[in-house]
Amino acid sequence: MQLTGLHHVTAITARAEQNLDFYTQVLGLRLVKKTVNQDDVSAYHLFYADKFGSPGTDLTFFDWPNTPPNQNGAGSIARVMLRAPGPDALRFWEERLTRAGVPHSGLLTGSGPARLRFSDPEGLELELVDDGGAPGGTPWEGSPVPPEVGLTGLHAVHLMVRDLDRTARVLTDVLGFQLEREVSEPGDPARTITVFTTAGGGPGTEVHVEASPDLPISRLGHGGVHHVAFRTPDAGEQLEWRDRIAASGLRVTDVIDRFYFKSIYFRIPGGMLFEIATDGPGFAADEDPERLGEKLALPPFLEPHRDTIEAGLRPL
Repeated sequence: MQLTGLHHVTAITARAEQNLDFYTQVLGLRLVKKTVNQDDVSAYHLFYADKFGSPGTDLTFFDWPNTPPNQNGAGSIARVMLRAPGPDALRFWEERLTRAGVPHSGLLTGSGPARLRFSDPEGLELELVDDGGAPGGTPWEGSPVPPEVGLTGLHAVHLMVRDLDRTARVLTDVLGFQLEREVSEPGDPARTITVFTTAGGGPGTEVHVEASPDLPISRLGHGGVHHVAFRTPDAGEQLEWRDRIAASGLRVTDVIDRFYFKSIYFRIPGGMLFEIATDGPGFAADEDPERLGEKLALPPFLEPHRDTIEAGLRPL
C-alpha cells in the first residue's frame, strides 16, 4: 500500500473572475470543473487541470469573497510547485510572465532542478519546476499556451512548520514517505528544506518541509492553500489508509463521496489539512470530456437543488 503522489491542491480565492482569468489565460490551464463547494454551496469550487482533469494535475479554488488575506507561517501549505517540461519551457514561462506583467524571480538554479517563482494576483506562492520531461499530464490544445511548453501537473508542496520531527513522523511512519534529501532555498542558504517523497520519488511525489521554531503562526485566507490531497488508486486502499491513520492516533473523517472522487481528511501536527483521494471516477463522470467546465456541474445529490444554488451564485 503506497500513496502514488499528489492528487490535487485546494486554495482560496476572494475574486473568482480574476482567478479564472489568471489560471486559464496566463497559466493556460483548463477549467475542467465549475461546481460548488459541497460543504458550502454558496461558494464556487473551480478546478484547473490538464486536458482530462487527470489526478495529479488539479489546482482547485474555493471562492470565498469575504476572507482576509492569507499569511504564511507555521502551519501553512505555503507554496505550490507546478511542472514545466524542460529548460526551454521554463525560459518560455519567464518571458510569458514578464509580458503579462507578473513579477517573478527569474530562473533559479542551484541545488535541485531549475525553477521560476512568482505569485498569483492574490498572493498565492507558485513555482514552476523543470521536471526533466518526465511523463505527466496532457496540456489542453485549447489553451493559449502552446502544448509543448504547457504545464503538466503538480510537482510538490512546501510546508512551513516549527517542529520538523512531528511532521516527519507523520509523513514517514504513517503515510509511507521517504526522507530523500535536504536542500537550501535559492539565495538563502540558511533556510534548509527537507524533501520527502513517495512512490519512488520524482515529479508529482514530493513534499518539501521548512522548519524553524521562530516562524510566526499562519493565518489562512485568500491567496492561501486550504489543503493538499494525495492519490490512492481505489476505495479499498483508501479504507486501509483510514484505518492506518486512525491507528496512529490522528483524527480522520469517514469516507466522503465527492462524486468525482472519494475523500478522507485529517489534520497533522502543526495544523495542516491533508486529504487522501481516489483516482476515480473522474471529471467526465457527468460531462462530455470535450465540454468540461463549460457549465455549472452539480453532483447528483445536489442536482435537485440546482435552482436555489444557481440563484445564490453570481454569474461566472
